Amino acid sequence: MSYLSLFLTSFASATLLPGGSEALFVYLLSEHLSPILLLIIATLGNTLGSFTNYILGKYATDFALSKGYMKEKHLTKATLLFEKYGAWSLLFSWLPIIGDPLTFVAGIVRYAWWKFLLIVCFAKLARYVFVYLGFLAIT
Repeated sequence: MSYLSLFLTSFASATLLPGGSEALFVYLLSEHLSPILLLIIATLGNTLGSFTNYILGKYATDFALSKGYMKEKHLTKATLLFEKYGAWSLLFSWLPIIGDPLTFVAGIVRYAWWKFLLIVCFAKLARYVFVYLGFLAIT
């Protein structure tokens, strides 16, 4: 059940919904669950949550604009920034506040899904490895 909770929390925290999965990740580490399995599950959940943003960006942009959930000027600005900095900006997909919109914009600009998954998965894994190393340093 702990692994499922981590997956769901990691997934939700990577979508446009607010939340963070690092606290649960650290808690489960302190409960002596398998660090490798926790890393895999947290990374998978977080990456799939970001891919959900990508899919929403790719297929729901017109809907969001028509309903007023998004403004055209913000969409244009985000698109220009993504095109300027390119795919490497996805390495920051793990950051709070800017990470989720980056993954959304990648869908809007129709960035290649398989490249998206590789870069975002690497970024998400690196974040959890960093948290794990921090946990080891303080325990």
